Amino acid sequence: MATTFEGQRANEEVVYIFRRHILTSIKGFFFLVFMTVIGFLPKIMWPNNDRMIFVWMGAVIIGLLGMGYSYLLWYFSFYIVTNQRLRQTRQKGLFKKTVVDLSLENVQSASFGVPGMFGAMFDYGTILIQTGAGDLVLSMVSHPETVYNEIENARHEVQPQQE
Repeated sequence: MATTFEGQRANEEVVYIFRRHILTSIKGFFFLVFMTVIGFLPKIMWPNNDRMIFVWMGAVIIGLLGMGYSYLLWYFSFYIVTNQRLRQTRQKGLFKKTVVDLSLENVQSASFGVPGMFGAMFDYGTILIQTGAGDLVLSMVSHPETVYNEIENARHEVQPQQE
């Protein structure tokens, strides 16, 4: 893969890139629906006032901005598996992001789980990566089995280099 990222080391190759499931941004959609309904209430209460349509339009615009914000937080939060490490980049707000790097050499074990019927229907789950320093929990990940397999393959590529 010919992908590069900020902070990439020499001889480091990107193996796999993945995100949390799009359902993690569903709060933005619900906010849009809520604002649309709330914005329509004045039009119902004062049906003869033609200016109330502007209240509704303003509420819809605010709802769209909220939905866009939720989508941007999802889009700019991602995970990168390289031949050396796992990198988690999480967008926490418009101007705040956190980055966690985990060397594949430090991974003791990895596992994944699907949380029931909705997880199976929408193909999302949780991946648990255990190290000597603690656990890294990747929740609401799309295609958890595929991601798990990619992490395990990358981890086993690193293991023979240690011996």
